[in-house]
Amino acid sequence: MSLYECVFIARQDISAQQVDALGDAFTTVLTDNGGEVNKREYWGLRSLAYKIKKNRKGHYVMFHIDAPAAAIHEMERQMQLNEDVLRFLTLRMEELEEGPSIMMQNKDRGDRPDRPRRDRDDRPRRDDRPRRDDRPRDDAPAAAPAEGAE
Repeated sequence: MSLYECVFIARQDISAQQVDALGDAFTTVLTDNGGEVNKREYWGLRSLAYKIKKNRKGHYVMFHIDAPAAAIHEMERQMQLNEDVLRFLTLRMEELEEGPSIMMQNKDRGDRPDRPRRDRDDRPRRDDRPRRDDRPRDDAPAAAPAEGAE
């Protein structure tokens, strides 16, 4: 059997429980066809880069799968038929990562210290700039054109 990584995006209108039920249904399709899901991660409701079928957000779910190609084809066929699935992508992998994915590691970055804030005091403030009324005026009339020049 081969190793695969599959990510699908579900519509923003459905609840997290319905997304979990979708994941269970796809897991069942895989196990019925001789495969298994090694890991499943729910990445949450995230913004899309562009609108997909009038949706600006979507629920992201990732699977690590060990299954034959026929099981993957059946799962992808079920995903195409399901109107709650906006997009999916399945990639064949040489080996699957252990531990949490990059997306889950980014959520756990609460222990990272905050970045130092940039000091803005060296920049002139809007109130300190000279106003138009305070600028020196050039009341002298414009120089007359030289004679003979047009």
